[in-house]
Amino acid sequence: MPAVALIGPRQSGKTTLAHQIAEKVPSVYLDLQASEDRARLAEPALFLNAHEDRLVILDEIHRVPELFPVLRGIIDRGRRKGRKTARFLILGSASIELLRQSGESLAGRIAYVEIGPFTAIELKSHGLRNSDLVPLWVRGGFPESYLASNDNDSFAWRLDFIRAYLERDIPQLGPRVPAETLERLWTMLAHEQGGQLNASRLATSLMVTAPTLTRYVDLLVDLLLVRRLRPFHGNAGKRLVKSPKVYVRDSGLVHALLGIRDYNALSGHPVVGTSWEGFVIENLIAAAPPRSIASFYRTSAGAEIDLFLEIPGHGTWAFDIKRGLATKPQKGFYAACEDLKPKHRFFVNSGDARYPLTTSVDAIGLLEIISLLSSL
Repeated sequence: MPAVALIGPRQSGKTTLAHQIAEKVPSVYLDLQASEDRARLAEPALFLNAHEDRLVILDEIHRVPELFPVLRGIIDRGRRKGRKTARFLILGSASIELLRQSGESLAGRIAYVEIGPFTAIELKSHGLRNSDLVPLWVRGGFPESYLASNDNDSFAWRLDFIRAYLERDIPQLGPRVPAETLERLWTMLAHEQGGQLNASRLATSLMVTAPTLTRYVDLLVDLLLVRRLRPFHGNAGKRLVKSPKVYVRDSGLVHALLGIRDYNALSGHPVVGTSWEGFVIENLIAAAPPRSIASFYRTSAGAEIDLFLEIPGHGTWAFDIKRGLATKPQKGFYAACEDLKPKHRFFVNSGDARYPLTTSVDAIGLLEIISLLSSL
């Protein structure tokens, strides 16, 4: 284990984790949002060297980026004394600049851990049942949203989160992007959840250039707010779709951006199917083993796989995703499977039973398939 672990960006969840760690191991916790804690680091080397026998937890590290070179020197001196691991736990919002600085200053000394919103595999260990998936899907996985006492409070928290992220957090992280423009883009992507990225069309709608639009999407991807799912290109003999598909990663944010307050409103909204698809994809990727490669497959002839996972040591897995129990895979899924010949083929629906659809394709519920993936 390296001397530093950098964790983020789950809202409040990362801070809760920090306090749990602090209760179990000798540690010092500094919240760098607080002026009094920043003042304790007026002479950072002196303060941190005085606590070299403890784990030092630095929360909201992006507010004091000049700490990174100091940490490097302290870590290297500690290594010469035989103290090589578990020196610092760094917490902060995902930031392009933060990752760049930490990578340059602490290369070989740091491990990264992404703490995203709650996922079904995470909550399953705490008793999540199939009937509990709807609240997780509707509200999303941010702790305050998912655990709110009612749908209205959950919706209000998500609206506040979006406003605060656009108006306060993103400007503090460095990029200078108009908040109104970024909110419009974020909302457009929610309306087109799971659609192929058409940078030129979106740029025209926002009255910016295509390169600027791409830079804005890059920002949302780097901040772990949007997933850009790449197309699979392993079959050179087919005319393949080349544009990535784009998903707002947290389903609760999708619904907040579109003004969808609860399940009743969602069930009648045009985004319901692609919202479920994005929710399932996030959970499948979260449950898959490390270093798994996620993509989708689509040809101009209509062959399509919603999610294609290449899992080290376990071959390729193909998923068709549909909400409801009466639906079945379309012929495009079977055609795509004939093209790629994946080792495992699943039709993921909103039920809780596993049963064969054909000799090679099983219908399966989300909780069962994520249990299968997480056991690999």
